[in-house]
Amino acid sequence: MLKTGGVEPEDALEFVAADLTSDGGWPEAVAGCDYVLHVASPFPFGAPKNEDDLIVPAREGALRVLRAARDAGAKRVVLTSSFAAVGYGQAHMDRPFNETDWTNLDGGDIGAYVKSKTIAERAAWDFVAKEGGALELSVVNPVAIFGPVLGPDYSTSIALLQGLLTGSTAVIPRVSFSAVDVRDVADLHLRAMVDPAAKGERFLAVAGAPMSLPEIAELLRAQMGGEASRVSTKVLPDFVVRFGALFNPTLRQIVPRLGPPKPASNEKAKRVLGWAPRSNNDAVVATAESLIRLGLLASPTKAA
Repeated sequence: MLKTGGVEPEDALEFVAADLTSDGGWPEAVAGCDYVLHVASPFPFGAPKNEDDLIVPAREGALRVLRAARDAGAKRVVLTSSFAAVGYGQAHMDRPFNETDWTNLDGGDIGAYVKSKTIAERAAWDFVAKEGGALELSVVNPVAIFGPVLGPDYSTSIALLQGLLTGSTAVIPRVSFSAVDVRDVADLHLRAMVDPAAKGERFLAVAGAPMSLPEIAELLRAQMGGEASRVSTKVLPDFVVRFGALFNPTLRQIVPRLGPPKPASNEKAKRVLGWAPRSNNDAVVATAESLIRLGLLASPTKAA
């Protein structure tokens, strides 16, 4: 077991090495814990060669955490799932997705990441129902997570904005997704951890209506001044994305997000847990500001 200095109060943070694909370390990690938050799951920017590279660690990692927490006598596990387990593989609906909805793995355009999150969450609920004993489970299902970054090791969602701000994304696919600020995702996890009403419940973490990538580009140019001078507003036609996906694994991951947006409701998290998220715009701008503040973008050049 390792400890780190510089943490207040009294160095109360400890680290234990554990791996989603191995049993070692998990009993030590949860020993003495009343609550366990399981947030780890692979989410690469590009599509894997083998979908099991995502599915196996997501599912088996969740089960390892649950077994260890149960055996240690923990009260509750909060699992970070995803909207990926809620809103894919289904026909267009005339209402926002909510916590009663599940991704249909037999539907079209189901990628490896969507499979991994759906299979892992299903496995977690099954485990608690059949083998969990007194262990409680709550699940948080975030949409695309933005907000302030802490350093260069950032998420796939943040990489989208980084690509826009650096100009490396020269043309923008017409994809839409809902957003949420990382600070609000953390807040919802804490509420799901301690509130008795969260026992056995799922909660969508979503700030508001979906935004398209072209809309985000326009927002950055409007709010970030010269720092957004390289942000392109050129839109890539859908048919080009679909054709390119035949040969490009990264484009293949984009295809399921083409077409009508997938709105999601945050009504349950607000009503049951008193959650109050920031706006989409605030989350996007906070992301850009942190990337600039930490020097994670090259100096901007004048727009052509």
